[in-house]
Amino acid sequence: MTVRVLIVEADGASRGNPGAASYGAVVRDGRTGELLAELAEAIGRATNNVAEYRGVIAGLEAARRIDPQARVEVRMDSKLVVEQLSGRWQVKHPSMKPLAQRARELFPPNGVSFAWVPRSQNKHADRLANQALDAASRGEVWRAQVLPAAGEAAHSPRPVSSAAVSSQAASPAASPAASLAPVSRPAVEPRAPAAGSADLGAPTRLLLLRHGPTALTGEKRFSGVGADPELTEQGLAQARAAARRLAGPHGAADPRYGRVDAVITSPLRRARQTALAVAEAAGMEPRVEQGFRELHFGVFEALTFAEARAQYPDELAAFFASTAGAAPGGESVDEVASRAAAARDRALVRFARKTVLIVTHVTPIKTLLCQALGAPLTAVHRMELSAASLSVIDYYDDGVTNVRCVNDTAHLYDTGHLYGTPGG
Repeated sequence: MTVRVLIVEADGASRGNPGAASYGAVVRDGRTGELLAELAEAIGRATNNVAEYRGVIAGLEAARRIDPQARVEVRMDSKLVVEQLSGRWQVKHPSMKPLAQRARELFPPNGVSFAWVPRSQNKHADRLANQALDAASRGEVWRAQVLPAAGEAAHSPRPVSSAAVSSQAASPAASPAASLAPVSRPAVEPRAPAAGSADLGAPTRLLLLRHGPTALTGEKRFSGVGADPELTEQGLAQARAAARRLAGPHGAADPRYGRVDAVITSPLRRARQTALAVAEAAGMEPRVEQGFRELHFGVFEALTFAEARAQYPDELAAFFASTAGAAPGGESVDEVASRAAAARDRALVRFARKTVLIVTHVTPIKTLLCQALGAPLTAVHRMELSAASLSVIDYYDDGVTNVRCVNDTAHLYDTGHLYGTPGG
């Protein structure tokens, strides 16, 4: 099995030495360069060297949460930290020894390397560290924005408001496939528990909620990113039912799954409407994540299966014959699996050991379930996911995944509309 490579870029900042200090760190996919995590924190009064160590520790901890069996390449512009962690220089200062020990114990010696880079090549981590210091000077805590999906422009971290979620126009690219490189494997592969492994504590729990039905859902039409329809009255009722189950009055939650700590949503209108119902009931703000949008069905958009087969018989056959197949102007299942996995990885880093509601669509949920189960992606065509259904996956720090349920619709009994219909 190919070992995944992760790149950690880390830096520390100190205004005075010692003085007000912070760190910044990013994690990237070593093969694609995709940004998987941004981390920054003001750490109070400290030296610049302590801040740099805190940065590399934060980056390595994030990399471990993404894939504890990855090979990690750490890049820093601190010659001292790189040489000490590489074992070429001794760590003499008492305050640095526990930091160096913590950095070394996160990955085995043959699983991590440290390299010095010029400051000009470490600008991202440096910028994050200074943003954290600036936020602290204003009496604020630095918060990361949901990271852009592959191929999208990066932007400075900033909070996302619920008003923006409910009113912003979702405007996915006309052909997302043009900016997304297909990947033949999931970003994090499921693993069996290691023999004799220690108790790793609480998992990061993802509650994968499919949006409620739209007019296209009821007509069983391909519904990806084309028309971007709203929820029907039935769909709004199902969204409210999900909110009662997952958040409920005064923050009550389904005891089987726990209280929701964060809400992430696809940018498409039907998902945002569903997410907003739960987020408002829980008293929080949903975050928009482009990676969780539905598959772009290209020329099949808004067609029924019969219409697509009559108009594009060869293209439809190719689409179902292989997960690498895409409709003209659309995406393949492989491409959705790649970006959904990257979006998942970002959530696992940002909300480690918390419970996160992700409101998304049929294809992203099915690909995440396949990856968690170790099933081939061709299994996406053999699953039923009703509208507003819930699927739950637990992710542990050692890479073990546990699928708790698939297509749970218990919360829909009180709406009078138990079974949703197929669609995006």
